[in-house]
This record gives sequence, structure tokens and C-alpha cells, in this order.
Amino acid sequence: MLRRLYDWIMRLSESPKALWALFLVSFAESSFFPIPPDPMLVPMVLANRRRAFTFAAVCTVASVLGGIVGYYIGYALEDLGIWILSLYGENDGMAKFHAWYAEWGLWIILVKGLTPIPYKFVTILSGIANFDLKVFIAASVVTRGARFFLVAALLYFFGEPIRAFIEKRLTLVTTLFVLLVVGGFVALKYLF
Repeated sequence: MLRRLYDWIMRLSESPKALWALFLVSFAESSFFPIPPDPMLVPMVLANRRRAFTFAAVCTVASVLGGIVGYYIGYALEDLGIWILSLYGENDGMAKFHAWYAEWGLWIILVKGLTPIPYKFVTILSGIANFDLKVFIAASVVTRGARFFLVAALLYFFGEPIRAFIEKRLTLVTTLFVLLVVGGFVALKYLF
């Protein structure tokens, strides 16, 4: 099944729907969806390396726009934001996070945007904390852009060896990726 999913994403990366699918996943992940865009971005770049930076740009724009929606959820629909965060078991640390935001808001956005900790926590909590929206958007552009363009650049320059490694060890790579995402959730739980 994993091989079929991988092959499907590789085919999708060359279809006219590829950018829209990548955009939607990147957008949704920043506000409510649990899966980051990396499972689509990586194979799409590997299948079509000449478009690596286009894919990174789509992820960045969609992620920032989705982040604005996440910010709005926290700012104007706080109960919904708290409910979304509680789905991930993160309602206990909100008071501590809110206090940290008062002092370290910009740095929290910059650091969390680069880590495997789900970005939706940052976006929703930024809205709840009423963090400056312009600074939030600027920091999101920097941090999300850095993350997606770094992935795209690494795959662009070292794509074939990485692609061969992934295709030979697909189960191992997928398992490591899942552990990284779960590790992000665990880190979030114990940091806050």
C-alpha cells in the first residue's frame, strides 16, 4: 500500500492538479489539518526537480495564508481554536504558552516554524495571544519559506541519491518521518 501511495504521489507531481493539491495540504496544515505537506513536497520534488523551487514557493504561500486563517481562528474564534488544540491534547499548556508569547512571541514563531512541531499550534496561539499580525505574517514568511526552500534545495542538488535511497528504503523513510511528526507532538506536550 505504501508503495502505491508513493507511486501515486510521484504521478500526481506531474499532473495539472499537483500544485493545487500541494497548496491545499500546505494551507490546511497551518490551521487545522494534522499532516504536514512534506509527504507530498518531497516526492513531488524528486519526481520533477526542475520545479523544486516552484513547489517550495507554493508551500510557503499556502502555509502563510493558512497560518493567517489559523491566527484568525485563535483571535476571533477562540473557543474553536482551543477545541482544535484540545484534539491534539494541547489545552493544558496554553496559559504557559500565552505567558511565553508576551515575552518571546517573534522567536517562538521563528523557531516553531522550522521544527516538526505542528505549525497550527503557533498560528492559533498567536491569534489567541493577540500577537501583532504584521509581525506574525513576516515571521511566517521567513520561517516557512526557509523550511520549504531548504527542503527543495537539498532535494534539487542531491535528488537522485536521495530518491534512490527513499525508493529502496521507503518503509524506513516513512517510519522515520512518522516518528519525527510524533516527536514534534511529544516535544510540544512536554515543552508546554
